[in-house]
Amino acid sequence: MLATRAYVPDHKLPAGDPGRWPWPYDVPCVAQLVREGMTFSKPITFLVGENGSGKSTLVEAFAEAWGLDAHGGRAGRKYVNDRPKTPLGDAVDFDTTLAGGTHRSGSRTRRRGYFLRAETAFGFMNAVSGMRGYWDEDTSEMSHGEGFLTVFDNMFTDPGFYLMDEPEAALSFTSSVELVARMHELGTTGAQVICATHSPVLAATPGADIIEVGEHGFRRVEWDELDLVFHWRRYLNDPRAYLRHVIDDETTDR
Repeated sequence: MLATRAYVPDHKLPAGDPGRWPWPYDVPCVAQLVREGMTFSKPITFLVGENGSGKSTLVEAFAEAWGLDAHGGRAGRKYVNDRPKTPLGDAVDFDTTLAGGTHRSGSRTRRRGYFLRAETAFGFMNAVSGMRGYWDEDTSEMSHGEGFLTVFDNMFTDPGFYLMDEPEAALSFTSSVELVARMHELGTTGAQVICATHSPVLAATPGADIIEVGEHGFRRVEWDELDLVFHWRRYLNDPRAYLRHVIDDETTDR
């Protein structure tokens, strides 16, 4: 464990009436982060929620607060050098373990960490393939899923601070299961992983902490208590229970 709590110091909060603070402070999960902070008790933490819930906003801010580029990439290097931090990324701070404090204060070149962001990962991977400090393989010749696993195998290898935003976007079921195994192994090395996901497969990683994000803010839940798991189970058991509400077609009733 490196970080034990993420929070926003009072002096970093926007001025004025909290009821009129700008986005993203009006997002329920961010408002709760401001009020209470978010604790981390296990090496692997999943943020799970619907589109628009704020889970990606949180993981992006955590990445920036730790010194990673919000566009993605490894610690100590910037993908887009002239891009300022997001307002939340500039405000968030961490309570850390002794190892975490040493990691954050270490030299830029020796710091270990990576932010794998699905929406920017493909262009980034092709841009840095073969560059010193990355990987030798040419990811442009791979499927997107193979490329993601290549990044994970090469960049998520040492005790460090690693963040992912919806890595399942490029992964098949089998590749998702492979990533579960790799994350589980990484969590035993002293590394810390925070991952925003829609995937019930990834969220089932043994020993992981699961935080469900939504209109309520955020709360810790067990895997089988997730709305995500409930709906996937019901859909796979009977797709018509959902499709009849979105497809005006008599075939959905057969």
